[in-house]
Amino acid sequence: MISSRCVDLFPGPGGTPLTDIRRELKKSIEAEKLFGAKAFEVWINEGAEALDHIENSWDACLKQVRDCDVLIVLFNGHAGWAKEAGDIGICHAEYIEGLNTSRSKVRLIELPTCAATSDVAQTDRNNRFKSFKQSESAFRGGIVPQDVPTLVKEVHKALVDAVLAQAREGGKGTGTLRSDLGAALEWNRLDFAGRREVMRHVVGDALGQRTGAQTAVVGVVLPIDHKPTLIKVDAVPAAFTIAAAREPMGRPHLQDHLSAHALQKVGGPVHLIACHRSVTENQATNLLGFPDATVVSSPFGIYVADEIQKMQFVFLANCRDPSQTRHAVQRFLDWLEQSGEGKYLAERAQARARIVKAIAQEQRQKA
Repeated sequence: MISSRCVDLFPGPGGTPLTDIRRELKKSIEAEKLFGAKAFEVWINEGAEALDHIENSWDACLKQVRDCDVLIVLFNGHAGWAKEAGDIGICHAEYIEGLNTSRSKVRLIELPTCAATSDVAQTDRNNRFKSFKQSESAFRGGIVPQDVPTLVKEVHKALVDAVLAQAREGGKGTGTLRSDLGAALEWNRLDFAGRREVMRHVVGDALGQRTGAQTAVVGVVLPIDHKPTLIKVDAVPAAFTIAAAREPMGRPHLQDHLSAHALQKVGGPVHLIACHRSVTENQATNLLGFPDATVVSSPFGIYVADEIQKMQFVFLANCRDPSQTRHAVQRFLDWLEQSGEGKYLAERAQARARIVKAIAQEQRQKA
């Protein structure tokens, strides 16, 4: 698979569109023979079949990243498109997914940097991609000069290197992003309190940049199914099994009545918890306090909803660094839209607000 921008121009005489270069690479690579037989099949989205109606292009691209044997990333500094300001771009997401699947199959080649953009949100996405790329120790070639033949040659060299590397490793990928380098290492250096704080900040910022979002003292009010919904953010800064990491969060739903003042014409709260490591369904329902609830496992983590008291939790798994954390937020919100669950989450949140306000009123009368 070749991952890159399509519409950007490759610098040089005439400014060749990257999509033309991608097509040329596909043709030249597929022409290569190994002992007289065709060795490679190249996937680029220009030649992809129409997507199934249950898939969107984002998920389809990430599936191709997971399924491919070699991922060639052509990096020109542009993170790619994204739906919302606080999201990461598709090129950034493909690079993360490739490293998570198998580092040994990923090869990144740097192109001359693309022109600056006046779009502030896109500039932020590009800067996040650049920072992530610089923090990783994955294979990177030198910067390709401004001529297409050299680029084609470097891609062929990277492809050979990837094939040989995987052959030497017996086809075993190293899976998952490393936590001993870059931003992940910086987070690992922090104590639990410091890591919890930065995780909460990244999630809050990602939510706060969504269209229609409003930052409140107790969380972020986000329009879900056109209904304002209060999202309260917390984090577990280590494995969920470590009590010292989990206990500062407590059972946040037991304190929902303290946020009743923020629920005027607003539903919720919905608790969104960033988990530094993985999280299981059993751990999620244990926090809720009982197992009889709606539990959904998904690539972003786990969603739990109680149909009686209308409590709702979202557990974002493997939030090891800012990029993976933002992507988890993004994938959860995309899942709400794709699955149609956003409607039911918003309805539960409206009901939960009524329950919380009733509890708060009862507490005031006792006082």
